[in-house]
Amino acid sequence: MTAARPGGTPTPTHSEGALASGLYRQAWTVEDPVGAVVLVHGAHEHGGRYRHVAQRLAAAGYAAHAVDHPGHGRSPGRRGNIGSMAAAVDGVAELVRFAGDEHPGVPLFVYGHSLGGLIALQYLTGTPEARVAGAVISAPALDTSAANPVQRAVAPLLSRLLPDLGVLRLDAEAVSRDPEVVRDYRADPLNHPGRMVARTGAELMTTALAMPRRLSGLRLPLLVLHGTADRLVPPAASEVVRAHAGSPDLTVRVYDGLFHEPHNEPEKDAVLTHVLTWLDAHRTPS
Repeated sequence: MTAARPGGTPTPTHSEGALASGLYRQAWTVEDPVGAVVLVHGAHEHGGRYRHVAQRLAAAGYAAHAVDHPGHGRSPGRRGNIGSMAAAVDGVAELVRFAGDEHPGVPLFVYGHSLGGLIALQYLTGTPEARVAGAVISAPALDTSAANPVQRAVAPLLSRLLPDLGVLRLDAEAVSRDPEVVRDYRADPLNHPGRMVARTGAELMTTALAMPRRLSGLRLPLLVLHGTADRLVPPAASEVVRAHAGSPDLTVRVYDGLFHEPHNEPEKDAVLTHVLTWLDAHRTPS
């Protein structure tokens, strides 16, 4: 049973387990939710870093579910190696079905950040569950400029021959302007501290390059979030969604001066308020 904080705000019930695929999943649920949100994390992190997002969603009546991608967090696999984009997308699809079974009759949403934003878009431009009512896409990894021309040229070969070779270092300082967030990120044993491996990098690049063509068929409502000072994924990546998505209901919110993780910036309360306002407006078909 869901507990309640003083004043009536629900305290979510936390649960965890494994999907049929073996991927680790966890959930923060409330009684009689108004909707369910599937959280899709980025590269080198895990679903547990979204606990505060899930708690904020729960306080507004939403259940939240998260899956750790292959090679990430508590899921099996070589550290930092998603194995394939298809495997990561299958994990999200499996969790969406699980959330739908857990919460019959309510709308489902997908919230994907960074690599998770790209994975979410790959899922949404495929065959998403019919009950998915929309998606929040944060700093989607749709820009491959961080890799130099040589890295881009050899990425497919390295992915086949040396899939676990580290090829690209991600700057932890660029995650957030909040030094406590950066300290926690560095200290978190479930994060992958090494370079992005060749397999993950190649899968990201191949998927990102093909995404503009796929986006034209996307009709679901979308909310896209990006900080102008994001050094890990340039804001131009979100402009790819704006330019190519076929959705007639598309909102792009650009936050001046924010770094890579809008939900972990000093302004996170305002960002999550924007997200909840959007979710509330899309709980029923327009």
